Amino acid sequence: MQQSAHSDAAKHSDESERADRSDPHADDKHHQDDEHPAHHERMAADFQRRFFASLLLTLPIATLSPMLQSLFGFAPLAGLPGQRYILFALSAAVYVYGGWPFLTGLIGELRARQPGMMTLIGLAVTIAFTYSSLVTFGLRGKVFFWELASLIDLMLLGHWIEMRSVMGASRALEELAELLPKKAHRLRDDDATEEVPVSELRSGDRVLVRPGEKIPVDGQIREGHSSINEAVLTGESEPVEKAEGDRVIGGALNGEGSLTVEVTETGDDSFLGQVMELVEKAQHSKSRSQNLADRAARWLTLIALSAGAVTLSAWLAFSAREFIFALERTVTVMVITCPHALGLAVPLVVAVSTGIAARRGLYIRNRRAFEGAYRASTVVFDKTGTLTLGRFAVADVVPLDSEARADELLHLAAAVEAHSEHPIARAIVAAAEETTDVKGAASQKATEFEAIPGKGARGQVGDREVMLVSPKHAREKEISFDAQRVEELTEQGRTAVLVLADRRAIGVIALADQIRPQARAALQALRESGRDVMMVTGDSERVARAVARELDLDGYFAEVLPDEKAKKIEELQGQKRFIVMVGDGVNDAPALAQADLGVAIGAGTDVAVESGDIVLVNSDPEDVATALRLSGATRRKLVQNLVWATGYNVFAIPLAAGVLFWAGILLSPAAGAVLMSLSTVIVAVNARFLKL
Repeated sequence: MQQSAHSDAAKHSDESERADRSDPHADDKHHQDDEHPAHHERMAADFQRRFFASLLLTLPIATLSPMLQSLFGFAPLAGLPGQRYILFALSAAVYVYGGWPFLTGLIGELRARQPGMMTLIGLAVTIAFTYSSLVTFGLRGKVFFWELASLIDLMLLGHWIEMRSVMGASRALEELAELLPKKAHRLRDDDATEEVPVSELRSGDRVLVRPGEKIPVDGQIREGHSSINEAVLTGESEPVEKAEGDRVIGGALNGEGSLTVEVTETGDDSFLGQVMELVEKAQHSKSRSQNLADRAARWLTLIALSAGAVTLSAWLAFSAREFIFALERTVTVMVITCPHALGLAVPLVVAVSTGIAARRGLYIRNRRAFEGAYRASTVVFDKTGTLTLGRFAVADVVPLDSEARADELLHLAAAVEAHSEHPIARAIVAAAEETTDVKGAASQKATEFEAIPGKGARGQVGDREVMLVSPKHAREKEISFDAQRVEELTEQGRTAVLVLADRRAIGVIALADQIRPQARAALQALRESGRDVMMVTGDSERVARAVARELDLDGYFAEVLPDEKAKKIEELQGQKRFIVMVGDGVNDAPALAQADLGVAIGAGTDVAVESGDIVLVNSDPEDVATALRLSGATRRKLVQNLVWATGYNVFAIPLAAGVLFWAGILLSPAAGAVLMSLSTVIVAVNARFLKL
């Protein structure tokens, strides 16, 4: 159930329900609440307390209930004096404490002239309690205290289940803030450093960023050069070479060089601050379809109120039966219309589907988005870390010299790169270690190692000087190489590293981001279900094109910045598509929030996980198809349960009202309660069938 924020914890439950169903701006209030997960925790805890307290009181109520005693022939407290008054006292406690959210919700809905679920529940428990109380103190008839208590228990349980799902409200903004370091090394005028909180930095300040540290703020490099890993922020899988005059982003990881950065933007003006704003805006503007149970409850409320009033009036006006008989018929109508089944129709299916999802590695955070996912027409994947593993691997080793061999090239490169922690270096060393023929040689490391910041590395291997450099650096140093062969590799979306021996190009090592082993099967399953599969990435056009060709995608968007990713999703939504977005990085967070269904890779960043409606715990893209199939099955069960929970009233209400009294068929309030309970059992069993 959607909830609305109120400061008074003692009455938040009922106020929440009232705001949800009576206030046309309830969605806006709910979005405001998403910023306060602690509020939802308090509300869930309140429903939990009320449920267990009421359940505890229901046990003696059941034992003292005349109907259950006669039904089961079990009356352990038969000799207890004042049973009827003890039963009344216990039921009154459940009515007031357990029913409080529904009673105040009833008042709120009636004041707003928008009767709904709270009205129906509140009226049902009030009529049952009032009538049973009158019977307790002398009115002829039968008490409904057991039905009253069980109804309140089930309603509290249903709301508690709902609130636990609301507690998954996104904490993406908090996770985004965690990407920035808490401290920075600010340079004073005398070039000495002082450690200060990042919050104290102002535009124009200079900060020192050492190798391996995160860049604390957006800025411009004044001194130094290094490779900057911005993958978590922009989606660019390759480290970006940065030198004096280049801009850097707060939260990016510095590579091997030391940098002096002048602060240009802080706080909300920074890149990360703008991403946070995008996430918040997309979350707040996400459409929220009204819950089917709420709509059904509103109709059921109108039917119940009308049927109850008509029943009472008809028996009094057109029958010689006494008032107690007419009241009994009215109470039976209200009891049989009590939404036991309706109240659990959705939560039970949700509980079962959530359990199934958990066993299959799916963590459902937004139930509404999940339930609507069966309508998905297009699935858009991020590339780095989603369709790919997000790490370099050696894809090819190409000799450029007739005397060079592939294994020798890998050996020489690994000997030099063993001294470096650069992602490319680690990939080359890993490839060498996996090659049996090179294992022994790969353990040899170069001497006189020297990193060439932003360009590559060099070292002495035996009697040869070995260098690993970019093609651009080789051109700058006027070192000749087979440019056509290198171009062919880069056109395939690969990163080319030249291997030089004594300043002569003897080979090229091509590296690429590895395709996830499950990616092809995942895309195939989605295509077979009639859905389009696309990719959006911050990577270059050539890399994106190569991946799209390899995976046979229906389309792709390359070189897309974080704000543009969300816009791309919005553009696709403008084409009347139901969009599922799958991603793992900070750059994906706005798009995940904007999409009709955001699916986060579980091994990705916390902010992506917190922005997703579903989290793939096993980081397996094949689970996207599983989630969509489960969504369809869940939807079918929800509709079946809602149809039964309301449809049986078509037959039950007329019988309860006494339309067949002339034929000797008359439902007593107790029989009405049994029929109502039977509908609950049917709904519960049907929900369990979801496992099949």
